[in-house]
Amino acid sequence: MTSFMQRIEAGTLAVLCVLFGSLWAVLGLGGEIREGATAGVDRAILLWFRTPGNLALPIGPTWLHESARDITALGGFTVLTLVTFGATLALLAARRRRQALVFAATVIVAQLASGALKSFSGRPRPALVPYLDAVMSSSFPSGHAMMSPVVYFTLVAILAAGSAGRSLRALMIGSALLLVIAIGVSRVYLGVHWPTDVLAGWTLGSAIALVAWRVLALLRPPVVIDS
Repeated sequence: MTSFMQRIEAGTLAVLCVLFGSLWAVLGLGGEIREGATAGVDRAILLWFRTPGNLALPIGPTWLHESARDITALGGFTVLTLVTFGATLALLAARRRRQALVFAATVIVAQLASGALKSFSGRPRPALVPYLDAVMSSSFPSGHAMMSPVVYFTLVAILAAGSAGRSLRALMIGSALLLVIAIGVSRVYLGVHWPTDVLAGWTLGSAIALVAWRVLALLRPPVVIDS
């Protein structure tokens, strides 16, 4: 029992270290941004996604432009709210109340944290290229990049815990990872975020999802093996 409790405490401590380390890194990145240390990299990456001589036109064929808008919508407030609401109701219907509570609470807390960080930073959106998507808040951190791992990674953690197949779990995790990366990249592609906004969002959102995963693991009923 003592060894088991030590493992729980060590795992929880490690996750908390990741969370606070991620927050420290994001705040540090914010300081570098205010000093202009990231301006060169931000500009170079943002311009790489635009056609030389016509910054209003992103690189790639027309279908890629439309796909970017479709992908970015998967990390938007409306879609993530619908996913959260639907998944929470489904978990409640399946009598998985603890998981439903953790999932919903995680998304709400992360959304509040995202809004607070945006208000605190007040970073303007990129003025270097025309926007290809509507924007309504400050730039740092990217809300899409932050909230997409919170929702999709946490939901996958819940679903993967009930899956017996290792290959299926790997598929779910890999799919969620690719989706989160695509959403973040789409924000830069559409010109509505600096790359460092997306990096900060990924970092903090993934850390919050990791904390939720740890909470879900601690709340999971222990497996009883008959002797």
